[in-house]
Amino acid sequence: MKSNVEIEFVTQIEKHQNLIHKICRLYSNGDAEHKDLFQEITIQLWKAYPKFRGDSKFSTWMYRVGINTAISLYRKSKRKILSYRFDDVSYKIPQTETYDDTQDQQLKSIYAAIKQFNDIDKAVIFLYLEDKSYKEISEMIGITEVNARVKMNRIKKKLKTQLNP
Repeated sequence: MKSNVEIEFVTQIEKHQNLIHKICRLYSNGDAEHKDLFQEITIQLWKAYPKFRGDSKFSTWMYRVGINTAISLYRKSKRKILSYRFDDVSYKIPQTETYDDTQDQQLKSIYAAIKQFNDIDKAVIFLYLEDKSYKEISEMIGITEVNARVKMNRIKKKLKTQLNP
């Protein structure tokens, strides 16, 4: 029989799972890594759940745990031997209908540009794109509000130069 704590936790995760997926998309390459990171974030959330005091919204707390987990795993993975992704080798089957993949390509370009940033900058741009205020960003990442604004302005300049050379 599930306890009330388990039911609350599962309900909150189901309600906010898209936030976890967005973090996973930013810090992983491919479906397998995405699933592994999603699972690891969920495990870390469950382990930390008893310490959740409710001082902030659950989603804010979840962002912080999720991003910290992703950054920790990302740093650990940097120490491993590089391998090539199978899906980098693409085979195309001719389609009878034409598909406009402009938006898909733009999203891929944005994600590729963001993946080049350091861990903190990735977190700042991610939270900014989630319409978080600079105050919320600063609280979640552990930097000052002014620092969050400065970082975001620098990130915007970097993105402009990377996406529009």
